[in-house]
Amino acid sequence: MSENDLIKLYSGRILALAAEIPNTTRLSSPQATVKKRSPLCGSTVTVDVAVEDGRIVAYGQDVKACALGQAAASVVGANIIGRNRAELEAAREGLKGMLKQDGPTPPAPFDGLEVLRPARDYKNRHASIMLALDAAVEAVDQAEQANCA
Repeated sequence: MSENDLIKLYSGRILALAAEIPNTTRLSSPQATVKKRSPLCGSTVTVDVAVEDGRIVAYGQDVKACALGQAAASVVGANIIGRNRAELEAAREGLKGMLKQDGPTPPAPFDGLEVLRPARDYKNRHASIMLALDAAVEAVDQAEQANCA
């Protein structure tokens, strides 16, 4: 990766998102907690969720990732309250398609993930970018299973 490629990849918008990640306070009584790690770079994201009537009512996250993973966690954290599992799954699949096949931007309210489109050419960064949504989907699934038990 050349210096110019890095400069393009780490745009001002990505760095601003990474600097202002919302919902970084972990929940004191989450219904589910999931930690995801990218084996390639060591980035980790831990999320806590509380779910009522199929929608996320509380969310906390601890993000130890590169700027790209932090930017993704920032967009997710800013838009996750009030969402259901289907919306999270659509966002996750949209982000994966955008990165792997240059597909369309993930659906609103997660369309801010568009800022990560330049990372599609850097496959070694994809896992870090996916961490927040992967963890959130799994956590919601666990919380819903616990609510049904």
